[in-house]
Amino acid sequence: MMALPRRVSSFPPHIKYIKVMQIMPNRSFKQEIQIPQNIQDAHGTPQNKVIVVIPARYQSSRFPGKPLAKLLGKPMIQWVYERVLLTDGLDNVFVATDDERIFNCVKSFGGEAIMTGECSCGTDRIYQAIKYFSCDIVVNVQGDEPTIDPSEISQLIHAFDDPSVKMATLKKRIIEPEDIDNPNVVKVITNLNNDALYFSRNRIPCDIRSEESVSYFRHIGVYAYKKDFLEVFVKLPLSTHERIEKLEQLRALDNGYKIRVLETEFDNIGVDSEEDIIKAEEAIKTLQELK
Repeated sequence: MMALPRRVSSFPPHIKYIKVMQIMPNRSFKQEIQIPQNIQDAHGTPQNKVIVVIPARYQSSRFPGKPLAKLLGKPMIQWVYERVLLTDGLDNVFVATDDERIFNCVKSFGGEAIMTGECSCGTDRIYQAIKYFSCDIVVNVQGDEPTIDPSEISQLIHAFDDPSVKMATLKKRIIEPEDIDNPNVVKVITNLNNDALYFSRNRIPCDIRSEESVSYFRHIGVYAYKKDFLEVFVKLPLSTHERIEKLEQLRALDNGYKIRVLETEFDNIGVDSEEDIIKAEEAIKTLQELK
């Protein structure tokens, strides 16, 4: 079995924890979870505890079994997990899944996984996985982005240096003109405080009558939440614009919550179909050559 890169320890020695046996609804599957308590640094000072959760489901209309698809001979979920582990300052990394094939795959390469019940979306799955954990910040990394850069995760975590931030995500300047009107490329506009004004599959802002030079930004679908806000978010009903645009983050905006949006220089390669595998493998090779 290939060794993982830098391994995040289960819990640092100064952290006390209790054990809970979780029994999933409508399942005979049981799992023992260690729940950390009294998170402090080496000097006894309270600090943010950060958990990264990678939601992964087997069923997909366009690409069934996608998390287990092989990229250069290794399951895609393993590539994502190992890229996340390269991030400094994490306390735990978990894959959250409702499929025992994915669960067993993660365990086979030495990763940590949590079984969930059925969920309507990735955010619900994340909350179901970590709701019993004592933590401050929860980061949501998509399970189909095997080239995610660790600095993106670090950047999101530091967004919470501003105590007013409850939810944060990323944006990247659009370079290719055809992406501006591509509905599969989600656009975002922000205010002067870098908080989101709106996300859309359409061109925003609309510059038809403007003589000003306009910069367009694509939304990078990596999120971080304060845990207490995540609990609020998953209990909100689907909102009008969320249903229209099919964009879950609009639920927060429609209910008056702010989303801090930070600019990144990295453009992750997402795998949406089998045709994307070759592109992802080429990107992984490039990353390996840069080491």
